[in-house]
Amino acid sequence: MTHYLYYESPVGRLLLAENGAGICRLSYFDTPDESWSEGETPLLSCAVRQLDEYFAGSRTAFDLPLSLTGTDFQRSVWNALSRIPYGTTCSYQDIAKAIGRPKACRAVGQANNRNPVAIILPCHRVVGQKGTLVGYAGGLAAKEQLLRLEVGQKAKSVHR
Repeated sequence: MTHYLYYESPVGRLLLAENGAGICRLSYFDTPDESWSEGETPLLSCAVRQLDEYFAGSRTAFDLPLSLTGTDFQRSVWNALSRIPYGTTCSYQDIAKAIGRPKACRAVGQANNRNPVAIILPCHRVVGQKGTLVGYAGGLAAKEQLLRLEVGQKAKSVHR
């Protein structure tokens, strides 16, 4: 059984869901499947706590079991997303090279767009080749806000 709740974040309302095996959704502008049950579970409570810590600037990485459905290619992109360091960005081409598919920039963009757990797998850290903010499910303002949060927190930790 999949359980869900809505999380009110500084970048908008997010749908957070877990299916018994792990977190399976954290997304903007999404609606739950009719078969899902609304309500908090221990895993959703843990995810909410980690999201609160992230937005407060005290968490730089998530430690949650994930249960993601996707193609092998999508999974390789999502795995690469998990390795982008907090407070840094990389390009779609960087991800394509990291997964051994240097000419697959557009496909990387599509897989990035289908990331089922935004923020947890930091697709907001992927930018255009020249560092421009491009494409984000939550909108470019949310992407910019997330990057500012991370860069600001990273700078604070360096100056302590």
